[in-house]
Amino acid sequence: MHIHKEGYRTILWVTLFTALVWYVALNQLADYSIIKYLLMLLSFGMLSMVVYFFRLNARPVEMDENAILSSCDGKVVVIEPITEPEYFNGEKKIQVSIFMSPTNMHANWWPVNGTVEYFRHHNGKFRVAWHPKSSTENERSSIVVKARNGKEMLIRQIAGAMARRIVTYVSEQQTIEQGKELGFIKFGSRVDFILPADVRVNVKIGDVVTGTKSVIAYWK
Repeated sequence: MHIHKEGYRTILWVTLFTALVWYVALNQLADYSIIKYLLMLLSFGMLSMVVYFFRLNARPVEMDENAILSSCDGKVVVIEPITEPEYFNGEKKIQVSIFMSPTNMHANWWPVNGTVEYFRHHNGKFRVAWHPKSSTENERSSIVVKARNGKEMLIRQIAGAMARRIVTYVSEQQTIEQGKELGFIKFGSRVDFILPADVRVNVKIGDVVTGTKSVIAYWK
């Protein structure tokens, strides 16, 4: 277990803030013991939560060319047929969406081996991540991957009400490897998988999935 690189700056600022709170509490609030200790406890608790949020552990993966692995930890909140206008020109697809709560590990990983065919970052709103319109109206990044079997899927990182920054380690025509890191979303958020209509979905709504371990679907 270690700290993700995206957390270094945030943890530094929260550490400095915590140090300031403790300095003021110890030097200016000596006569107000309840308030002093309450402020010290709250600031330390906030620092602990931020450090916990940016944790990252090793994720060894057993590659499976026929499997589409989960790109994140979280809970399956949507499985439905859709038409996708951004890249697939209204073709019928299957959408599987995973909600990442603030307690989940927030790194994202590649679900398949292949090549990045398309990447766009869209500015937008910050609705709660489970809102139906969050896929099209929230801050988001869209990544289309062509798997080695020639089939394409779209991965969409979506910011939520708390998630204000999406990081995506992507460039078009990049070769990707199943289980390697693709990015990070800060705080509560969501990942959509837009899959070919003929895939065999391997999860159901309410399932808790683990990035690089759980199989979202199988190619046909």
